[in-house]
Amino acid sequence: MKFDFLSESDQAYFIHKASTLVEALPYIREHSGDTIVIKYGGHAMGDKKLSESFSRDIGLLKEVGVSPIIIHGGGPQIGERLKSKNISTQFVEGLRVTDKETIKVVEEVLSKDINSEIVESISASGGKAIGVSGNDNLVTATKLNVEIKDSDSNIEKIVDIGFVGQPKKLNKDMLTSFIKKWSNTCHISFR
Repeated sequence: MKFDFLSESDQAYFIHKASTLVEALPYIREHSGDTIVIKYGGHAMGDKKLSESFSRDIGLLKEVGVSPIIIHGGGPQIGERLKSKNISTQFVEGLRVTDKETIKVVEEVLSKDINSEIVESISASGGKAIGVSGNDNLVTATKLNVEIKDSDSNIEKIVDIGFVGQPKKLNKDMLTSFIKKWSNTCHISFR
């Protein structure tokens, strides 16, 4: 078959895409009908090309019968917003200390801004998505305190880092009802 209407670079692109699909076929067969969870980090979201590619890939997963659920981060975006509001940030063992003022910004960035951006990006690439917030009783968490050791005295102490939790339970019934109700859709939730 001749592809004279395609440039050499377009031909190479489509040959590469076809090769990728052939390579992925066994995995598509294995996971068709499955629900998978994908962690989408805040740093990856900052790259426009990566973000667009991610959205297309999510739509493709749904097209081949896989139901993706996206759990997203947003650390860099939260940091930027806090900085713009002149709210200082402190980290303990890599975790952001989150007081009442900070948690309002975190929720705003994660559930309103980022969640909406991901839904819009998936929709713009031809997919369908809905946004679900972790505040919708989807996840139960226990308060997380961090144990740190003073380097000079070697004494351990527990540090309260505010509104930071360790997920303990997922409301599977709620998640299952979302999946059944929105079966042609990708599902988004924030961390």
